[in-house]
Amino acid sequence: MENITYRGGENFNLRDVLINGRKRKLNERVALFGTFISEKVDKIESLYSRVVNSACDREVEIIDAMTNTPRKMLMFGSNNYLGLANHPYVKEKVKEAINRYGVGVGGPPLLNGYTSLHRELEEKLSALKSQEDTLLFSSGYNANVGLISGLVDKNDLVIHDEYSHASLCDGLKLARANSKSFKHNNIDELKNIITDTEVMGEKFICVEGVYSMDGDLAPLDEITQISNASNSILIVDDAHGTGVMGKHGRGTGEHFNVENLIDINMGTFSKAFGVVGGFISASKALISYLRFFARSYMFSASLPPTVISAVLAGLEVIQNEPERIEKLHKNTEYLSLLLSEIGIKINSQTPIISVIVPQRIDIRKAAYEFHQAGIFLNAIEYPAVPISKQRFRISLMADHRKEDLERLVECLFTIWHKNDNSYSTQNIIHTIPTI
Repeated sequence: MENITYRGGENFNLRDVLINGRKRKLNERVALFGTFISEKVDKIESLYSRVVNSACDREVEIIDAMTNTPRKMLMFGSNNYLGLANHPYVKEKVKEAINRYGVGVGGPPLLNGYTSLHRELEEKLSALKSQEDTLLFSSGYNANVGLISGLVDKNDLVIHDEYSHASLCDGLKLARANSKSFKHNNIDELKNIITDTEVMGEKFICVEGVYSMDGDLAPLDEITQISNASNSILIVDDAHGTGVMGKHGRGTGEHFNVENLIDINMGTFSKAFGVVGGFISASKALISYLRFFARSYMFSASLPPTVISAVLAGLEVIQNEPERIEKLHKNTEYLSLLLSEIGIKINSQTPIISVIVPQRIDIRKAAYEFHQAGIFLNAIEYPAVPISKQRFRISLMADHRKEDLERLVECLFTIWHKNDNSYSTQNIIHTIPTI
């Protein structure tokens, strides 16, 4: 990572801006960040916050910041896994909801922001997650923050995977919770923490069904056994699993056939459902408790009827068009096959595929070349991940066609070969399809 010069001749990289900058006064922090950004703004920076000028689909139109003109791109950077964000039935049901309910409710759920649509969605999500009741939040972030801060006190212990989402970590801070992390998916370390730690209150185990950066699964078949044997409360953040995993899209619990062993399910509407919002599903008693003790629920306005109707319609599509989930998994299998044919080994069961960038390749230069080739990809850079783990995160949709996936792999191979001399045709098992 390049250094920059700040006042007084000091050198700073991005890590310095994020960490050391906090030690400075506000005006100095702002100036430091501004200097860093001004030094870094170039054609590569325009690959972030790209303006999309169309509905989210397998192909989108963006306003290219480099030319200020519209152009088409294949979208591999959206969590719209099932294509529900632009599904005609979903859009029609949203229009009906607008005509009946308008566009908002103007208040929190405990006062005036609770409609028959909200209750209907709570009931259907409870059935989806094999739970008694559900609580709706304005975002997935608020769901995790409200859940942890509403349930956990200083006598409890929260044991969580080191890859836990920032929202869970912020919930822990708000609750001032006693917490311990275990190495990612390390079952032995989880067992040791459970066995070796005594607490006066409850033990909570928090994992994610599908981890968003790598696309791998928590081994819920093993984790549920541990939580059951230790009398711990198991919380599964299934943001990226809901609607995607399992034969019927009920989530990672269905995938492992352990739905009835999960105490608390968390999910979002910003992934498979293509909108915004979050939810917690659990026992009726626990949900009733959270309605009054989850501050991010009590003090936030309710989701608008447009969003609620979109999720309800999405649930209908999932039930009535099971081929969407099947097509999504077939796309995952086909892309994994294509990547293996150019020497990139991927073993993914989810529509999230991370391709680690060799350190010999400049990830920003590669990102620019993908952009120029009409491939919309998300580059995950240091310090979000270690330099050795910088990656392109591919998000697949049920609507992607075979030729889309072939085009993606063709571009990836070309860019890798162009920027890494050690990546040659000797790495190839088969020749990728000709487009």
